[in-house]
Amino acid sequence: MSQNTIRLTMAQAVARFLTMQKTVIDGETVPIFGGVFAIFGHGNVAGVGEALYGIKDTLPTYRAQNEQGMAHAAIAFAKASFRRRFMACTTSIGPGALNMVTAAALAHVNRLPVLLLPGDVFANRLPDPVLQQMEDFGDGTATVNDCFKPVSRYFDRITRPEQIIPALRRAMQVLTDPAECGPVTLSLCQDVQAEAYDYPESFFAEKVWGVRRIMPDADEFADAATALLHAKKPVIIAGGGVLYSEASSALRNFAERYGVPVLETQAGKSSLPHDHPLNMGSVGVTGTSASNDLAEQADVVLAIGTRLQDFTTGSWALFKNDDLKIIGLNVQPFDAQKHRALPLVADARAGLEALNSALTGWQADPAWTDTARAGKDKWLTAADRATATTNAELPSDAQVIGAVQRARESATLVCAAGGLPGELHKLWKAHGPGSYHMEYGFSTMGYEIAGGLGVKLARPEDDVVVMVGDGSYMMLNSEIASSIMLGAKLTIVVLDNAGYGCINRLQMATGGANFNNLLKDTHHVTLPGIDFAAHAASMGAVSRKVGSIGELETALQETEGTDRTTVIVIDTDPLITTDEGGHWWDVAVPEVSDRPQVNAAREAYVTALKGQRVG
Repeated sequence: MSQNTIRLTMAQAVARFLTMQKTVIDGETVPIFGGVFAIFGHGNVAGVGEALYGIKDTLPTYRAQNEQGMAHAAIAFAKASFRRRFMACTTSIGPGALNMVTAAALAHVNRLPVLLLPGDVFANRLPDPVLQQMEDFGDGTATVNDCFKPVSRYFDRITRPEQIIPALRRAMQVLTDPAECGPVTLSLCQDVQAEAYDYPESFFAEKVWGVRRIMPDADEFADAATALLHAKKPVIIAGGGVLYSEASSALRNFAERYGVPVLETQAGKSSLPHDHPLNMGSVGVTGTSASNDLAEQADVVLAIGTRLQDFTTGSWALFKNDDLKIIGLNVQPFDAQKHRALPLVADARAGLEALNSALTGWQADPAWTDTARAGKDKWLTAADRATATTNAELPSDAQVIGAVQRARESATLVCAAGGLPGELHKLWKAHGPGSYHMEYGFSTMGYEIAGGLGVKLARPEDDVVVMVGDGSYMMLNSEIASSIMLGAKLTIVVLDNAGYGCINRLQMATGGANFNNLLKDTHHVTLPGIDFAAHAASMGAVSRKVGSIGELETALQETEGTDRTTVIVIDTDPLITTDEGGHWWDVAVPEVSDRPQVNAAREAYVTALKGQRVG
């Protein structure tokens, strides 16, 4: 059978295909790709670069400063879009490609879609070895891009131009599948990018990708409903899947109708507004006392859209009820069946709506619901005390959080690693779905500023506030320049505690000596006097250093109307954390040591291990 064809290079075919992939948001058909981040080099500038130039008025190309940073921004765009839209990233071969591997792992862990298009070596191998090519003495097919295989949901190396036809179709299936969703890597050999092929015109037909809502299996649903009907002390753990399924309304309806308290993971925080009476706040290692007290007693946990990370479960020592049953409502069977859960493999919204109809007549014990509400009131008093204004020379992270919250109460908050995620999980008052954007699945230092850029591109009307420690700022700050280039205003609050304060506290808690974390405890000749405000200003940002919580609030208010990225720096205490709430976390302590502090920590650790659930 004959068909119409169009002659294009492989790279041109990739570019054209991307422009024809669409989705529907609020009734409007829009491009599913929000753009392409690119840093060009000899492995992609001639092929992919020329192809992207040809579609620049249809699909924007954004120039970044760092390959890892641009991939973080692309991933944040997808997360802020609730996985409905996503982006692509292209690099040259060698170090440019490898710089994206950490970001690929981040996307893999967090189940977030991103299309990675690293350049690769020559498929014909005639000029081998080319600049930046790694040679394996025993494997002629090996390239550095093989490093993407374990951190990609789908990987393919394109060595012939026609291979892109099935590869791109498979890529889109993975990127849009709620269960398989994650990073896709198509490794593009640089000579093949420039090779032409007669592609069928049908390959470039517009394709609209919808949301697949998996319905519950009848038997799994019956088991889950029965468990809930017999529950005396039920709780819901809301994970990121609630947001990705756009199930916040369904969650609210279910919780209110049946009086079930809701506990939030890092990814699920903002599923309900912070002031909802049944929202107990964060759960687990960084949990509120309100959530953790309930979790310890719960006999049924409806875990929705969560992979039950150790921080959520207190390393599986949080749940104390011997009769505990977990219902795993999740689109991914791997997650739904963790720790002998009753699996309910389904879309979060579809599953909640089905349960809402099936449990008519049932109600959680009113005394249980009253206990939850009383616990929340007690927690809020403690939280307000932790975030109150202080005149201390070095404020705590919690006090900085309070200042940011008071000055920008409607902001969308972005953060990732260090001590801030624990404090923010407990204390930040998220007002609506997506207003709390935390990357804590991989806890990647350096995500914060690049992630803020991605959030701003996805939600340009939001007031995006990035909170970042000095350690993460030092690791990756170059996308400040990108945000200014793109007119994507961020407010970045840098908390300078002169080192890795979070890990220093963990080191102390496990009996370790203060060593190599805070700058003062490192091997050094001279301590650096880093002027973060001057550094940010050198990239074009509005910046200032403040000396107190009061000055911070004033600066946040005064700069709210600025038209470009603003960086505000404040010195903080590296040792103070919020004592209320929280839970034990399994961090192995050395069994043998010459130091009595370590031996004491080991003894406490062995005792704590007895509380872990096994199996």
